[in-house]
Amino acid sequence: HVPIIQALFEQVSGPTKLRPLGLMEVLGWTGAALNRVNRTAFFQKFDQGLAVQYFYEPFLEAFDPELRKELGVWYTPPEIVQYMVARVDTALREELGIADGLADPKVYVLDPCCGTGAYLVEVLRRIEGTLRAQGDDALVAAEIKRAARERVFGFELLPAPFVVAHLQMGLLLHRLGAPFDDETNERAAIFLTNALTGWDLANEPKTMLMFPELQQERDAAEHVKRDVPILVILGNPPYNGFAGLAVEEERVLSNAYRVTKRAPAPHGQGLNDLYVRFFRMAERRITEQTGQGIVCFISNYSWLDGLSFTGMRERYLEAFDSIWIDCLNGDKYKTGKVTPEGLPDPSVFSTPFNPEGIQVGTAIATMVRRAGHSGAEQVQFRQLWGKTKRAQLIESLEQSNDLLYHTTIPPLGIGLPFMPTVVAADYLTWPLLPTLFPVSFPGVKTSRDDVVVDIDRERLIQRMKQYFDPQISHEETRRLVPGAMDSTARFQAEATRDYLLKRGFLSQNIIRYCYRPFDVRWLYWEPETKLLDEKRSEYKPHVFEGNVFLFTTGRTRKGAIEPGITVKQLTDLNYMDSGARGTPLYLTPSEGSLFRQSIPNLGEPAQQYLADVDATEQELLYHCLCTLHSSVYRTEHTDALRSNWPRIPLPASNEALLHSATLGRQIAALLDPEAAAPGVTAGNIRPELRSIGGVARAGGASINATAGDLEVTAGWGHGGNGNIVMPGKGQAVSRAYSSDEQAAFAAEGAEARLGMVTYDVYLNERAYWRNIPRGVWEYTIGGYQVMKKWLSYREKGVLGRSLTLDEVREVTAMARRIAAILLLEPELDVSYEAVKAATYE
Repeated sequence: HVPIIQALFEQVSGPTKLRPLGLMEVLGWTGAALNRVNRTAFFQKFDQGLAVQYFYEPFLEAFDPELRKELGVWYTPPEIVQYMVARVDTALREELGIADGLADPKVYVLDPCCGTGAYLVEVLRRIEGTLRAQGDDALVAAEIKRAARERVFGFELLPAPFVVAHLQMGLLLHRLGAPFDDETNERAAIFLTNALTGWDLANEPKTMLMFPELQQERDAAEHVKRDVPILVILGNPPYNGFAGLAVEEERVLSNAYRVTKRAPAPHGQGLNDLYVRFFRMAERRITEQTGQGIVCFISNYSWLDGLSFTGMRERYLEAFDSIWIDCLNGDKYKTGKVTPEGLPDPSVFSTPFNPEGIQVGTAIATMVRRAGHSGAEQVQFRQLWGKTKRAQLIESLEQSNDLLYHTTIPPLGIGLPFMPTVVAADYLTWPLLPTLFPVSFPGVKTSRDDVVVDIDRERLIQRMKQYFDPQISHEETRRLVPGAMDSTARFQAEATRDYLLKRGFLSQNIIRYCYRPFDVRWLYWEPETKLLDEKRSEYKPHVFEGNVFLFTTGRTRKGAIEPGITVKQLTDLNYMDSGARGTPLYLTPSEGSLFRQSIPNLGEPAQQYLADVDATEQELLYHCLCTLHSSVYRTEHTDALRSNWPRIPLPASNEALLHSATLGRQIAALLDPEAAAPGVTAGNIRPELRSIGGVARAGGASINATAGDLEVTAGWGHGGNGNIVMPGKGQAVSRAYSSDEQAAFAAEGAEARLGMVTYDVYLNERAYWRNIPRGVWEYTIGGYQVMKKWLSYREKGVLGRSLTLDEVREVTAMARRIAAILLLEPELDVSYEAVKAATYE
């Protein structure tokens, strides 16, 4: 019943085609296997609507799991399909006044990424239910077939699911007693086409395709795209796709979302995600061609509050009259797939064949545009959590929307997020950090850490000298420095090395490098080629003695909002968060500039403010750091900080600014592992810190470095694929504080800030760092535990040696620095409250 598939089959089924391709024997095996299938049992499974579970998804997962991910092929669970089709049916009746919903002959439906046809089959079942409820006569089956042929459309780009979709549709009609007629070549209205192109009228001649049947398929699909008054677009758009498939018409689809009228301009790369193009295609088709209708998609939920999607959200509030969001959570990054109560929160896409599901959170968006369009000012939103989310969706179909959803009015100042937010009114009056310090840079992306980064300077120099040695062949280099000779799409290994051999090793480019918080390493900064993936040539000139960078993020996928960090060296892209940027205090003048010395990185509002309060740019930067480290500030503005760059309250007086800046300088000193912190890591150590992080050996004996006591073998990390270091469980034993430890804390009231229990953290079965308070051990930056992350890279199997005495002491210093930061929080909060009470107008 599908001419293009029939034509393709005829093209390759003849011996003259098969023999040169070497397929005769393979298809012989295939035929023998198919002849052993119990056809009755097999087609019963299809008849139950479980074709994907029993065939397509497990096949593709076994055949090529990476291809499956690249194509964005995810089986949509039946509960999701049933819920979305039912929501659309209800919205047609209640919002658009179409009494028969999907069963109305004037309702044209499109699934633009229909896969194996689950949504199309469910739409026909819904129509069948309505018709039978109205009077179960002998015409119902014929009505269903007419709908399948004339007004329930599916587009699919991949041939395999396209065939399965036709098979499922044919089986449904066969069950109803109205099969497609072989004599008249009846078929379902499912077309092999790219849903993202062909919507605009084209004057130029059409490209000639390989088979006449393929041209007929294209023409039939384009008729639907251009001439049919589609009223409903629903489905599960792919999250990824082949970049090479994007033609100009497809690439520019998301351009409409790259500009805003009122909301802050979009930031980041999120609009490049493939699902955004499907949203734009659907929105444009409903709003600009039909004029009314419904869009109902399940997708990645990043667009609900991400900085990249401010224009997308602004447009939907203008283009639609009612918007409902069913937030299904299940996000690995933001919530760790855990509910607010700490229970498991898996992806709704988890199946027996794919228990992990997808990693990002998902949401169902149902958006309605009425004929008398006026726009939307609010969004109806609800959260679903836990293992029973799919069942909850089905159960909620019997409940009133008023009971299920709560109304949220997206605040303009933080980008119109559709996620519910709590934002203090005064917060939106404070300037954004980029307004004060306009220039910032992302960190360096190395991609070949095992080549250009090392904890040991001499080891890095030796490795790079081998790489640059013209006497060493490419083959020998592959053995000595494997990662340097692995080509990628962006890095041609042999050609790169051939070029660099002509220039030679640059010893001055071995520089200090902030790899992770409290983990400063050595980097070979390659200035010309992709040996260093993204070298950030625009960033490096501003790294000089006396300058400092404040790193923070404009949006985080993680649940916790963490403070900013100051650094002085070149920094890794993932030092804090891949979306973080470093804001320098000073800028090196560009070549040809009138300035000969560094200039402050200040916007005009910051310059005016500093003139009014008679203060310096250093004091302003350290005040920003102090503010970001206030736990009260981060708690009060969590939603806003999760979706945009921080806004900073400016003290109205010079005295308040100087006080805040002084605290900020203390924080900066504690964050700098390469500078001594008096009272914390050097000099007369404060009593409440003195007992933290000391090194001990089981039985009370002294550490014996030559006996392996400084080897990290407790299982903190191990090598993964592609030279990635994977964290391990390690050995951290929790216990109560000793009487001496507790006495020291009680004197300063430290116990409440640091945690009510402590840990002994083991290097190996004998040696350990004693008394690492829970708050210190669990302290995170960038979403991972700082101390545990550091240890994972020092496991002997990863590092290749024991720790030095200095490195062991480095852990002690790290623990005390973090403890000192936590103990400073009450003062930071008091300072923030004082600033908030009297801000600069």
